[in-house]
Amino acid sequence: MPRKGSLLRELPILVVVALAVSLVIKSFLVQFFYIPSGSMENTLQINDRVAVNKVPFISGAIKRGDVVVFRDPDNWLPEPYTGDQNKYLAKVKEGLVAVGVLPNPAKQYLVKRVIGVAGDKVECCSKNKKLMINGVEIDEPYIFAGNSASDTNFNVTVPEGKIWVMGDHRAASADSRFHQEDINHGMVPTSKVTGRVLGIIWPIKNLGIVHSYSSLK
Repeated sequence: MPRKGSLLRELPILVVVALAVSLVIKSFLVQFFYIPSGSMENTLQINDRVAVNKVPFISGAIKRGDVVVFRDPDNWLPEPYTGDQNKYLAKVKEGLVAVGVLPNPAKQYLVKRVIGVAGDKVECCSKNKKLMINGVEIDEPYIFAGNSASDTNFNVTVPEGKIWVMGDHRAASADSRFHQEDINHGMVPTSKVTGRVLGIIWPIKNLGIVHSYSSLK
């Protein structure tokens, strides 16, 4: 049976190992994010916590229909409000950021669905009021009830190294459609993509896998 002194000597090593494993997981496997808005309803709800699978994106394999988290490509979001914060709470948050439980607040993130990848011609809307990819109408069962495919008409071709993204709650999503005048013309560089949303981990009532949609492939 291990002695108490031996356990105390080993405790710092165990803590360091646990932190190292956590950092590896954060860097290469899974990272966790909080959903602050309704732009992806009903796929993702406000206040959901999601696990993001980073593994497929090491090789850059981003597919149409994936729900992805990415860093703000060109001031899509306002500057984050920090406000007055309890110093002890701030330290706790710093620790959670360090081990990957919380995202880094200095790096702003968004979550959207991939609609077009390199080489795709994406346009809206067809005579049937549907989104078209490479001239073919697509079905989008994930769109928020009562929303149209888009209230904004567009016709774009996605360049190499970029993706075109849209929120499932089209009427509440300031996505690629509304940033066509920026430096990336509304596209998101694939280098900004953190990973694909694997599933919802909290709250328990929303627990489940977030699927891609084959109709976009």
